[in-house]
Amino acid sequence: MEDTICAISTPLGKGAVSIVRLSGNKSLKIMEEVFSSKSLSYNQIQPRFMYFGKFDLGEDATEKCLAVYFKSPFSYTGEDLVEFQIHGGTLLTQKVLSRLLECGARLARAGEFTKRAFENGKISLDMAESIIGEINAENEGELKASLNLAQGKLAKRIKELQSSLAESIAQIEATLDYPEEDFEKSAKEEIFKNITNVDNVLSDFICQAQNAKYITNGINVAIVGAPNVGKSSLLNALIGVDRAIVTDIAGTTRDVLTESVGYKGISLNFIDTAGIRDSEDVVEKIGIEKSKNSISSADVVLFVLDGSRQMQKYDQEIDNLLKNKKNVIKIINKSDLPRVLSSTNDEIVISALKEDNILSLKEKIFTMVIDEDIDFNKDIIISARQIDILKECKLTVQSILASQQQSMDVIAMLIKQLWNGLGKITGESENESIIDLIFSKFCLGK
Repeated sequence: MEDTICAISTPLGKGAVSIVRLSGNKSLKIMEEVFSSKSLSYNQIQPRFMYFGKFDLGEDATEKCLAVYFKSPFSYTGEDLVEFQIHGGTLLTQKVLSRLLECGARLARAGEFTKRAFENGKISLDMAESIIGEINAENEGELKASLNLAQGKLAKRIKELQSSLAESIAQIEATLDYPEEDFEKSAKEEIFKNITNVDNVLSDFICQAQNAKYITNGINVAIVGAPNVGKSSLLNALIGVDRAIVTDIAGTTRDVLTESVGYKGISLNFIDTAGIRDSEDVVEKIGIEKSKNSISSADVVLFVLDGSRQMQKYDQEIDNLLKNKKNVIKIINKSDLPRVLSSTNDEIVISALKEDNILSLKEKIFTMVIDEDIDFNKDIIISARQIDILKECKLTVQSILASQQQSMDVIAMLIKQLWNGLGKITGESENESIIDLIFSKFCLGK
């Protein structure tokens, strides 16, 4: 890591402020070449102190600028690091970056600042992934889960598990080194008690991780039904705005329309589909086909019926279409009109027009997918990579628990395999190609 790297850390475009970063052992030297301030003497520079001065753009041009120096190891990357804050603007920001390159810095690769933080021991690999989660978070739940993981709680718990495994390995080594002491039986009991505890912790992690898909992507909810049963009115009621066109004309919705709304920290992604019926209209037929595809990919399907009339041909066809589909909620709409269609306890009766019972419907959708309210203060793992590793570790634990009749050598080998597997989460035993892949997901200035 001898190179000094630089990058723009804020989005390009017009704005109040742009930030350009430098990191590496030449950062202070480059800062001295391009930045001057009446209040700054470089042989007495104060770290983490904001200086106001001028940035030398070259060709006798300067830019008013704020600059701050972070001395190694007390910086984001663990290296000497400098940040320049200048007026926002694409051309001006590019000129500042070009000047730093002229002075010997290299353009940073995607995620290289955070990768250096990892390599210098400032953060663990799971904390780096949580930063990606913070940046990409699109709902309250995903942000809370990422912020929680960014505090290093997961890394701490993983290291506690590894420490307990190391103690078990030490016990095995003792029985092998001193066989005459004959304490293998008692050692085995203690070791397998510890492995059972590790198994319980991993099970808890994996159980929490089952919600990761929904925290990250939200719950996909398809709204289906025959034409004119009130699907678009229901979408508008669910999201709280008039997003879909509502008319009495059958076939008004000809394409799939998707809108999201937050509920208990999770995004509910509602998909308003074209009314399913026989149609000769080419465009409407395409929309109907998309409706059927939405049913197959949805986590929950809302089957909307018109309560002011009996079930008709298309209602029955849709009902048959959904017979083998899990997580279907039957909705009897138009409760504001005289009721004709009878209901049972299985249906939810609503008025999309009056927005009656909409909150109960959202709760039903949520509980149908999420077994219980998510506690975002727990270590909820939202990285698919981490979840896969935990599942691999769980299999290794099962192998250990099934090896009680094996020799201590075999048990020790399996426990070491488990220790290394857990280390992949924090990055202690992960290979370079996986690490590079993780950091490539960051932007250049991060």
